[in-house]
Amino acid sequence: MNPIKMVDLKGQYEKIKTEIDQAIQKVLDQTAFINGPEVHIFQENLQNYLDVPFVITCANGTDALQIALMALDLQPGDEVITTPFTFIATAEVIEILQLKPVFVDIDPITFNIDTNLIEKAITTRTKVIIPVHLFGQNCDMEPILQIAQKHHLFVIEDACQSMGSDYFFSDGTTKKSGTIGDLGCTSFFPSKNLGCYGDGGAIFTRDSDLAAKCKMITNHGSTQKYYHERVGVNSRLDTIQAAVLDTKLPYLDQYIAERQRVANYYTKYFQYNQHLITPTISSFGTHSFHQYTLKTDPSKRDQMVQYLRDSGIPCMVYYPVPLHLQKAFQQWGYQEGDFPITENIAKSVFSLPIHTELSEEQLEFIVEKVNLFPHYRSDRIDELIQ
Repeated sequence: MNPIKMVDLKGQYEKIKTEIDQAIQKVLDQTAFINGPEVHIFQENLQNYLDVPFVITCANGTDALQIALMALDLQPGDEVITTPFTFIATAEVIEILQLKPVFVDIDPITFNIDTNLIEKAITTRTKVIIPVHLFGQNCDMEPILQIAQKHHLFVIEDACQSMGSDYFFSDGTTKKSGTIGDLGCTSFFPSKNLGCYGDGGAIFTRDSDLAAKCKMITNHGSTQKYYHERVGVNSRLDTIQAAVLDTKLPYLDQYIAERQRVANYYTKYFQYNQHLITPTISSFGTHSFHQYTLKTDPSKRDQMVQYLRDSGIPCMVYYPVPLHLQKAFQQWGYQEGDFPITENIAKSVFSLPIHTELSEEQLEFIVEKVNLFPHYRSDRIDELIQ
């Protein structure tokens, strides 16, 4: 059996090596490394895939979130509602722009923001809601949009982990993750479902004015060289990364299907393990499984992680410290106990390898090792003795 990897980028590359190499060589031959034709081609193809009129590429997912916020012309002290259970970038950009992150606890089943708690967090300073589609599954966007409309708020989707997931509206319509709110943001970090070979990101919108602002901001606040209408940033997707992404885009649905295959395999063999809670797929959308995350007894989680690593199975904890307890945000006065569900989940979850290249042999090995975790077995023995 080949060594198990958390993400097998080399194996994925080998399958499309000729296409990737040709795309990169073309960029090298034409030497248009910045804003070359491949950038525009990729933007158009991604617009078609997402069925959204505007895609603005940028340097990474963090920049995408920051640029989206900058496009809304907010004022220092304005409040942005989001989740404390996500990668720091979601709240980091709020802080950078001198805005105030207002955290709302999560749903214990999906680990996404609890839509029933959002309205209680709204004040006169609230301007934006940022739902994070964690691990590949959409938040329940319909009630979020209703709340935003009622209170005249913007919605920026953090879709950095959910590229390709679908959301089902109650009227039967379907939209891709990141195309539902006023703005959507994604990351093309190499380990993502659609990843490049470096950093990359993008912003999606159906609003032409917001699209124009975002595009201007990515280019130092300029639409004409050396003339600057506003303060912006330097955030571009380079041509080589665009060429890689455009080559991989036609395979995205296949990549998602492979991840779903792995997830279904795991769930099939873990669903009867009384010590594990497997991911739930919401009725209002599909799950692209950027991560496959299990929940277990908090007292055994770290032992499980170490046991798996010792067995040659890489695994990760996303995320061990919620944002409201991070030192970087201590000025906002949050304390342990403020978001009990988030804090419990942070102590309970661990994520298994999930990618397009996992073999049946590797999957069998992983599920066997997890189900034979000694601390689970000893618990069962104790129960039988009693």
